[in-house]
Amino acid sequence: MESIVNAINDLVWSPALVFLCLATGLYFSVRSGFLQLRLIREMWRLLFQSREDDHGVSSFQALSMTLAGRVGTGNIAGVATAICFGGPGALFWMWMVAFLGSASAFIESTLGQIYKEKIRGEYTGGPAFYLEKGAGSRLLGWIFAIITIFACGLLLPSVQSNSIAAAVNNAFGIPNTITAACLTTLLCFILFGGLHRIANFTTIVVPFMAQAYVIVSLIIVFYNYEQIPHVVSMIFSSAFGMDSAFGAIIGMAVSWGVKRGIYSNEAGQGTGPHASSAAAVSHPAKQGLVQAFSVYIDTWFVCSATGFMILTTGCYNVINPEGMSLFQGLQNIEAGPVYTQMAVESVMPGFGSPFVAVALFFFAFTTILAYGYISETNVRYINRTLKWPVLIALVRIAVMSSCAFGAIKSASLAWTLGDIGVGLMAWVNIFAILWLQKPALKCLRDYEEQMKAGVDPVFHPEKLGIENASYWTMDRAERNLEIEREEGVENAPMARGLRRLIQKLFNNH
Repeated sequence: MESIVNAINDLVWSPALVFLCLATGLYFSVRSGFLQLRLIREMWRLLFQSREDDHGVSSFQALSMTLAGRVGTGNIAGVATAICFGGPGALFWMWMVAFLGSASAFIESTLGQIYKEKIRGEYTGGPAFYLEKGAGSRLLGWIFAIITIFACGLLLPSVQSNSIAAAVNNAFGIPNTITAACLTTLLCFILFGGLHRIANFTTIVVPFMAQAYVIVSLIIVFYNYEQIPHVVSMIFSSAFGMDSAFGAIIGMAVSWGVKRGIYSNEAGQGTGPHASSAAAVSHPAKQGLVQAFSVYIDTWFVCSATGFMILTTGCYNVINPEGMSLFQGLQNIEAGPVYTQMAVESVMPGFGSPFVAVALFFFAFTTILAYGYISETNVRYINRTLKWPVLIALVRIAVMSSCAFGAIKSASLAWTLGDIGVGLMAWVNIFAILWLQKPALKCLRDYEEQMKAGVDPVFHPEKLGIENASYWTMDRAERNLEIEREEGVENAPMARGLRRLIQKLFNNH
């Protein structure tokens, strides 16, 4: 069974997918005029805008929900693995993927906003929605939704909970069964609280855990400040095959850097649009720019923090494809979070293992919440046709059961199956955003034109020739009806005409 699953995983995550993700990011960077550089100040400004209404979440809450899914065990274990098998140069290629992937993140998140819907009082969207409404293919929408529910609702949560249980047991000696019970209880409280409870929790936890992790990494790095010039030089020289020790594995540096970079920031894979669609904004490009910035936070900040801690302390090993050691800083230690634990322990004895365990708990737990929200979003998409409300409860129970199982048992097979699910999501979503790039690029141009005119951008899909953006047209009509009800106007059309006439006479006067 494992050999079959591994063979499928190798096929899904072939070099073709790695190249496609990288090439797509480069293509959208050129088409958008490298928005990730031009509009970085605007990205920062939009982070702290308040939400437009009470049916969605703020841009910052949506960003926190997205980061909850992106910042996970991959930022600790993934970086260590990339360095082990690709050398220090792999970190450079992770940066490059983040830079190019930022443009892909803008496109997919803007599309999520354009084609979102209001379901049960909450804004909902994602690749399944824009595949149906934008590309006109309900079949592809259902395929993406089913793959996502399977991957994010049943497989991937067990991997995260397994990492939590292992780290907590290693640092504090707490049995895995107790960890499983605590995780399930906490998940039940938050998942059944709905979108706003998930948003509120991640808004508090994600910034706190990321800041704490980066601060500790800065302490470790600056304690070994004399190593910084050497490490920076080693990263760039080995990235291009110019390092005497790691030059022979330049291909592995590119491969592992790109793979782990894509897995970490998820740009183009279709997970980010789910949270970004929940934001209440006046223009889709606003949330697209916020989500483009989230890729930088994940890779340039958190992944770089892990990489520099490991490299400046020398707590890592590098092996070539034949299994021969090119550098050995640790004895008989497998690549993973232990590299980071040992790096912190080398400067703060007795603090490293507990701190990394706590950080890993927050990283992994918020990732589980993001998986739950993504799964529910795709169930809501399917339920527009099936009308089975019980499916939401079943998905929540599946997420909690997967976490309980993963915390007690090994999740190696589930991890590979989860990789397959995420890879299939990426294949479908990348072709979707390439297919639907015009509406997103029109939104970007419209946003920049309105900004130059000195107004707060507001989206009018009919003016841009964008069809099936039902939320944006229906929502304005609903608001007008609510105003008319509040004013108690019996003959609304006539009243609107009179108001317009009076306003026109007043303006002329």
